[in-house]
Amino acid sequence: MKILSPLPQKKARIEIIPLIDIMFFLLASFMMVSVTMVRMQSIKMDLPTATQAQRDFKPDIINIAVDKIGDIYIEKERRSFTELQQYLSDRMAANTNLPVYISGDKEASHGAVINVLDLVRRSGVQKVSFAIASPAQEVN
Repeated sequence: MKILSPLPQKKARIEIIPLIDIMFFLLASFMMVSVTMVRMQSIKMDLPTATQAQRDFKPDIINIAVDKIGDIYIEKERRSFTELQQYLSDRMAANTNLPVYISGDKEASHGAVINVLDLVRRSGVQKVSFAIASPAQEVN
């Protein structure tokens, strides 16, 4: 004789909601790791600091560095003013919405940085920013 249980029997089912949560967590983790893997292509500079500074280096951004003696570098290569102007005009022909970051050493003269800024603006670049170091980076 078969004895029946007073509790109703339920079919087993696979819950996919926890699996979706795990997949979103893995996606977010991989995205955060890939953001930290961006390689900065600039020479070592002693940048001034600011409390609200944030790093924002992307491959489509031109990073121009001015060292303390006034030399100009693009991606660790020393350039003259005419080479910089030619480089900017070539890049502007390809992308008219080109962003440029200018970073200057603490010891760089104000005039050298302003000369680079003037050259960048004469080339037609509208998105120009100055790179600064956050206090956490200054310790290194």
